[in-house]
Amino acid sequence: MDRKVVIVDYGMGNLHSLFRVFTRLQIQAIISCDPKEISEASHVVLPGVGHFDYAMNKFNESGMVESVTDLVMSKSVPVLGICVGMQMLATYSEEGKLPGLNWINADVKKIDSSLLTQTTRLPQMGWNDILVDNNNPLFHNLKEAPRYYFLHSYYFNCKNNDDTIATSIYGNKFTCAVNHKNIYGVQFHPEKSHHFGIQLLKNFANL
Repeated sequence: MDRKVVIVDYGMGNLHSLFRVFTRLQIQAIISCDPKEISEASHVVLPGVGHFDYAMNKFNESGMVESVTDLVMSKSVPVLGICVGMQMLATYSEEGKLPGLNWINADVKKIDSSLLTQTTRLPQMGWNDILVDNNNPLFHNLKEAPRYYFLHSYYFNCKNNDDTIATSIYGNKFTCAVNHKNIYGVQFHPEKSHHFGIQLLKNFANL
């Protein structure tokens, strides 16, 4: 199969920013809400911003859940969840009542604001260093200490520590990137993170 990144358009996320990064990298990418187009993807990006339940509702109502799930769970196509798109990979979130996709054994918890010393506590908004915990291909060729742009009040709580591939600190250490088989997720926004984000998206497309 030729490389074809499909950015899933269910009405959430920085779709065009992601598309521009892949175009800059000369990687074929499309934004799509068509299950047939999605079924032809070699890589899938699941973006997301905002409230967990709102994002899950939009995705559930989009008519694309079945085709995306088949690609990811049956055909082992690599998927990258971004921000709320990452949180949707979990079983559930404290932010809402709807179940998540349950593709990774995890839940989503609110950051404990009592641990924060910043004047502006939540959401975490801005750049933060990350610590890559293992030699995962998502972080190949990052020669500097990587920094990414975050905007969130909730974090991904893995039940299996082996699924955590990077952490960051905001009040306390938290998981900011995950990988389980062909499923990847990042809490930060690579499409807003300059050369660090460009390299990460290139690495994802090369999986």
